[in-house]
Amino acid sequence: MSALLAHQGGWDEILLIAGPIAVIAGLLMLAKRRVDAGAETRDAEKV
Repeated sequence: MSALLAHQGGWDEILLIAGPIAVIAGLLMLAKRRVDAGAETRDAEKV
């Protein structure tokens, strides 16, 4: 029974890689949105 649970077809290993990549990508998208919003605010203040 434990041999069956030890190997699950690779989906768990994929999550170990894809999970952190997804978190980092999400944080980068959030940071870009904040930078873009700040740039719009600065441009509006110049005019």
